[in-house]
Amino acid sequence: MTNASGLAASIRGSTESSTFDLGGQNVTTITNNITSAFQDPLPIQEMIRITFVTGAGKLGRQKYDADAAKAVTSALRDLGFEDDRGASCVKECAASFKLQHDTGKNLKTVVVFPRIQEDDAPASGDGTGSNQASTVPVIAKGSVEDLIVSTSNAVFKNMTKSKCPSWSEKKECMGALSNIKTMLEELDQKLVTGTPLTDGEQEFYDSVSSDSLDEKQGIVKDLMHSQVEEGGITSREKKQLLSQVSERLEKVSAELEEAEGKKAEKLNGMKAKLEARKEMLSGITPKPLPKLKHETEILTLRAELLSLSDVVDAAAGRLLSLKESKALARKEEVEEEIADFEQKSRGWFEDDESFEERVNSLQGVAASRPKKGAAKKPASKSHAPAWIATSSSTKKTQSKSKAGKSKNSGGAGGVFAAMMMDSDSD
Repeated sequence: MTNASGLAASIRGSTESSTFDLGGQNVTTITNNITSAFQDPLPIQEMIRITFVTGAGKLGRQKYDADAAKAVTSALRDLGFEDDRGASCVKECAASFKLQHDTGKNLKTVVVFPRIQEDDAPASGDGTGSNQASTVPVIAKGSVEDLIVSTSNAVFKNMTKSKCPSWSEKKECMGALSNIKTMLEELDQKLVTGTPLTDGEQEFYDSVSSDSLDEKQGIVKDLMHSQVEEGGITSREKKQLLSQVSERLEKVSAELEEAEGKKAEKLNGMKAKLEARKEMLSGITPKPLPKLKHETEILTLRAELLSLSDVVDAAAGRLLSLKESKALARKEEVEEEIADFEQKSRGWFEDDESFEERVNSLQGVAASRPKKGAAKKPASKSHAPAWIATSSSTKKTQSKSKAGKSKNSGGAGGVFAAMMMDSDSD
């Protein structure tokens, strides 16, 4: 394994696809190394894949930090990398990553397709290198921002409800719209100063209008307002909103002490509205985080996973039977399916903490349910082994047979037996 201190340098020095084991490294070290390694394009012209081992099966699990994969993906997202399960080792997939489970080696990995340097522009000729740079889109195709600007208002409204179910996510969506507006304004400024736009910038400028962005901001604002009015906020969101109102109240109250005339009248009106809002927020009973979109599918798979785990755990330490081998293979498939459904249920702008809380909550629900295929216990009867039960049955049959013979036998033997019974009775 590469030492942590030299990991970033080793990654940047890779000229072919390589694997790095993150065993023994903590979250801070991992984050720093990933940031240092990928914040600039790698000095290569051909795409490679960089694989990080972030977890293992039972025997090697203790070697890895429980948040190793999260540290890698969070650092990559901060650098603008995107999660793409269909990414492959081609230039078009630069700045993407995907999580994988190597079922053969029972290892969990994060595969990264880094940014790489473009081919050098020719010293003379048609300037192909600069043309490649000029065609880079302002917003990555297929990204959340691309969906936001390319959809109609009606579709955007429905997508926002589905992909930004919480108030906090809608607030982040509002921030994304503001950033896109800023980008558009910067391009306007370039045109005003006579600076030509690149092909990518021109395409963005022609396809996005400021009016459309204003309308979408209005849609999100209305959805946020309605969600608060209906009390659909979590305890964390309630605390955040109350803190904001309290800060504004303090500021208005301080200004009111020195205000006079119309200004004081205006500030008094603002203060009354803020106090009313604070009272309304205080009376809200917080709601739990929204359920995962694919909750039904995940619960079904988790029930299956629990049953499969029992089969696999029971076979630990010995050679697996054919049935147990199939159970192990299916278990790994189910784990990947669950992870896929969980990621599909994640909101556009959902933070890691909220997402993990929702996932863990559903895991608790699944654990409390009966295992798939679990048989009901039979009514309480004798649990004696079969051979004992058979022996007992045979003895009873023999006893009945002897008793029958005694009743049917006549003559002296029968009279003598009767006399003996009378004698014993006396």
